[in-house]
Amino acid sequence: MRETEMHDDTTTTTTTGGCAAGCASRRAVLAGVAGAAALLAGCQTYGENTAAEPLPTEPVPGTTGPAPGTTGPGAAPGTTGPGPAPGTTGPGATAAAPPKAKPLVEAGKVPVGGGVVLEAERLVVTQPQQGVFKAFSAVCTHQGCIVTSVADGVIECGCHGSRFRAADGSVAGGPANRPLREIAVKSDATGVFRA
Repeated sequence: MRETEMHDDTTTTTTTGGCAAGCASRRAVLAGVAGAAALLAGCQTYGENTAAEPLPTEPVPGTTGPAPGTTGPGAAPGTTGPGPAPGTTGPGATAAAPPKAKPLVEAGKVPVGGGVVLEAERLVVTQPQQGVFKAFSAVCTHQGCIVTSVADGVIECGCHGSRFRAADGSVAGGPANRPLREIAVKSDATGVFRA
């Protein structure tokens, strides 16, 4: 015969010989449910509070700590340090000068009224007037040959006889019917450079 007794904190099912295997108290079941709820609540909030903690900074490879001016009190807005490294900006700053570009050609090698064909660069550099340097594509607009010479204010193509003015690259004689493309250059006492 089977009997069920209800008490305020337990439910017991008994058979004639006592509690059957697998009996459980209501307290034990409720404690298990409460523990599972607490576990789930902990999982839901894991990682939500990480914004309040600052992230560690990693040093740049090859250094032993943060770069100067990136951490500490008094940092400029948007940074976390006292400001830029000493000597890099502001009054008294010393910055390394960028390396000077290599000139296309030395200024003294470009004759006035003539020019120089730079085959490797596919450029022609002219000096139509003293101190005025111009550069053009050395590719002839007729059939793509490289121009061969510059003399008396004229750039000549040896392939088919096309001629171009050294001052502006315009056509001075066919068969080419389009000017040479101008290339921006600048010059100083040492040479002519790409602009």
